[in-house]
Amino acid sequence: MGRGTRQTDNPIRSVARFGFHGGLEGLLVRRYHSDQPIYRFRDNPGIKDAIEVMGIPHTEVDVILVNDFSVDFNYQLHNLDIVEVYPVFSDVPIKSPRRLSPPTPDPVSFVLDVHLGKLARRLRLFGFDACYRNDLDDAEIMEIAELDGRIILTRDLGILKHRTVMHGYLVRSDHVECQLREVLNRYELSGQIRLWKRCMACNGLMARVEKADVLDRLEPKTRLHYEDFHCCSSCDRLYWQGSHYQKIAAWLNEFL
Repeated sequence: MGRGTRQTDNPIRSVARFGFHGGLEGLLVRRYHSDQPIYRFRDNPGIKDAIEVMGIPHTEVDVILVNDFSVDFNYQLHNLDIVEVYPVFSDVPIKSPRRLSPPTPDPVSFVLDVHLGKLARRLRLFGFDACYRNDLDDAEIMEIAELDGRIILTRDLGILKHRTVMHGYLVRSDHVECQLREVLNRYELSGQIRLWKRCMACNGLMARVEKADVLDRLEPKTRLHYEDFHCCSSCDRLYWQGSHYQKIAAWLNEFL
């Protein structure tokens, strides 16, 4: 009896070589840590899926070049493709590339994950609409972002890889001042800062109130030394230029 030929279930895989720029390389999962990581695949997978498998959320990507041609997320990989991936505001070595990042919502507003409570307060201080609760899970954050057109700010890569997420940014730093600079720079918000417009505690809008209307809520020393008061339209919290205000003002002068 003759010997049968053994069948193999491991066909040769195709490969594509990737390059990541503008800090994106720092987000790659460990197995792709190299100067030009190689992605192995069968058939012709979508380039968006490949980039996210390697660790980069689609929200961090603005331009993709394949073999020196600009492509979008619908491109399907082919064997021996050379792929270069760029974040927002990067210099790209071709003219008029396809920009994949959607326009920033106008007016800009945010929803932040549980790790970014201090950042939410700073954004509110600067007048930006920043939704934050420490009990929101990923599904609730994505729902709020979709319904209200908000930008997701997060320390978690996973939430930004969901296909329903249109606007999002992975906050890199652990320090709130650096986080604030990241967000201001990423969305070019320096010219939109409006100090003391929102309540730092609840995100409600602030309005000036007459001292006589809140006199019964003031401590004796506050009545004596302060004349200007603002009140949150949502939580009814009172604000005046006391010692806490002076500390925040000193921080603002240093930061700005």
